[in-house]
Amino acid sequence: MNISPFIDIVEDLNSDLTHVERYQRLVFAIQQAIPCDVVALLKLNDDHLLPVATLGLKDQALARHFAIEQHPRLKQILQNSQLTRFDANCDLADPYDGLVEDHSEQLQVHDCMGSTIIIDGKPWGVLTLDAMQTGSFDSLDPLEIRAYIAAVAAVIKTSQHIEALEHQVKHNQQVTQHLVAAVSQSNIIGNSPAIKRMLDEINTVAPSQLSVLITGETGVGKELVAKSIHQQSARKKQPLVQINCAALPENIIESELFGHVKGAFSGAISARSGRFELADGGTLFLDEVGELPLSAQAKLLRALQSGEIQRVGSDQVIVVDVRIVAATNRDLKQEVTAGRFRADLYHRLSVYPLLVPPLRERAKDYLLLAGYFLEKNQHQLGANKLRLHPCAIEQLSQYDWPGNVRELEHLLSRAALKAITEQGRQTHIVSINSGHLNLQLPEHNTVEQAGSLLSEIVPSVMPLAQQVGELSFRKATDDYQRLLIRGALDQERGNLASVARVLKLDRSNLIRTMRRLSITNSF
Repeated sequence: MNISPFIDIVEDLNSDLTHVERYQRLVFAIQQAIPCDVVALLKLNDDHLLPVATLGLKDQALARHFAIEQHPRLKQILQNSQLTRFDANCDLADPYDGLVEDHSEQLQVHDCMGSTIIIDGKPWGVLTLDAMQTGSFDSLDPLEIRAYIAAVAAVIKTSQHIEALEHQVKHNQQVTQHLVAAVSQSNIIGNSPAIKRMLDEINTVAPSQLSVLITGETGVGKELVAKSIHQQSARKKQPLVQINCAALPENIIESELFGHVKGAFSGAISARSGRFELADGGTLFLDEVGELPLSAQAKLLRALQSGEIQRVGSDQVIVVDVRIVAATNRDLKQEVTAGRFRADLYHRLSVYPLLVPPLRERAKDYLLLAGYFLEKNQHQLGANKLRLHPCAIEQLSQYDWPGNVRELEHLLSRAALKAITEQGRQTHIVSINSGHLNLQLPEHNTVEQAGSLLSEIVPSVMPLAQQVGELSFRKATDDYQRLLIRGALDQERGNLASVARVLKLDRSNLIRTMRRLSITNSF
């Protein structure tokens, strides 16, 4: 028995080889041990056998998928637990007709045998051997052949363990990169009624497995909400993987989501896991999901429905366990109506819709957020202490915040830098005033506009003033306030933040006054 070829194979297990190289060296060792013209190692994949390494066959053989039901010789090998040998003149069609190097389209009389490779009690695939000279296999010892087959199975099993370990190491490295990128402050700051309602929603949905669609204007903090959902879920010890759908060119979206194999397209110099694989067991955050093109939406929907993905360029199905959290600043219902977003994908994503309120509807949360951002800037810019001057606070209270929390953060960073440059880093307290903020307030917030509003309302109050003698002072004052507030509501189309600024009131005081006066906002 010639075992020397297999000694080299065992030594190769300590070498830095790809699994393709290992399998190719394995079939070469078989050919050295058992003289023949063709050796093929095929792996079982559902109802097909896929060549992973061959000798003596044309290159195109590696691209073939041999359907077991269409190839009786391969089917017979798989059904037999022992070595299967075919008569030289067997009339069963040979799967390698037209694929053997230097031979005609149909193989003539030749020796052919094969064996199932069993690993852990299950068929892994088959090994086939062909010799063009009849009688080549007559003198072989069946016990030696079985020993060779057992050695092949042992090498394949060990190689699979090595592949799995290498894949796990690579996977862990990629996951670690995403985890490091995802680690940041994820506490949601605020105590307004609007933010408390949202936190209640997060507490409700986070422990479940439901898909969540986070909606809201640009800059409200949708990413922070996604992180909070993940951290309060049962998957918190697994990765939270994020992908910005708006930042991806259409031609690489599928690769980013599902991964690709080496050579799948120009530039694919190595195999790569997609975001679904990286998020397996954890959460996949699809940011700006409304920007996905329709072609990508269809592929994403299939993955969500089945929990199965395929890397670009591969037929292998990969099963993943991923929770989906998506976010968008678009109105996806309108996008569905306009035909720009698939209705079935929308319903799949929005099992639990969650709206993040804009900053203008969060009462005095802007002050809490300002305190947090100034503390952050204080350390980053090397200042002793940063504070807001009362005039700056007044200006912040009068602004609509179209860019929401992100706009507030960037505004304060610029203002802090200006104030520090002007007053010096060594100053005990660096004060940020309205000039550093330089906010451009809407015209209707000016005193002139407020005076214009009052000039329109006061004439209607004059008859009331003539009746003051007949009324109590409190009732006259209440009626006057009702007229002012209702007039401002009409002018500002029910926008309470704008009404508060016009009337020079704190928004919370305005709301309390409206409740006391039984004034309803009908807009």
